[in-house]
Amino acid sequence: MSKGLSTILLLLASNTFMTIAWYGHLKFKNVGMLAAIAISWGIALLEYSLMVPANKIGSDMNGGPYNMFQLKIIQEVISISVFVIFTLLVFKTETLKWNHIIGFLALFIAVYFFFKK
Repeated sequence: MSKGLSTILLLLASNTFMTIAWYGHLKFKNVGMLAAIAISWGIALLEYSLMVPANKIGSDMNGGPYNMFQLKIIQEVISISVFVIFTLLVFKTETLKWNHIIGFLALFIAVYFFFKK
């Protein structure tokens, strides 16, 4: 598997865990604040265990295909994409609207410019 694809898959998994850590506790109203924090930290440890290797593998400073700007924009697009899917599937309290689609279009335009030579 290429370093670029490995990086993207690790970032996808990492951001899935982070979204669960940051927002998953909102689904459980009977969980207290300290328990929510402790559980979220545990989940975030998994996130970091994937995010750090993703950045190490993907960074052009370590022989990967992406510079720092590219790594960050990839991570942000994945993060927002995972968040939207998570919100639509888990909470079902939001709907995807035209302004969200325009926002995604703006993100993809940003990706284009971050990767433009």
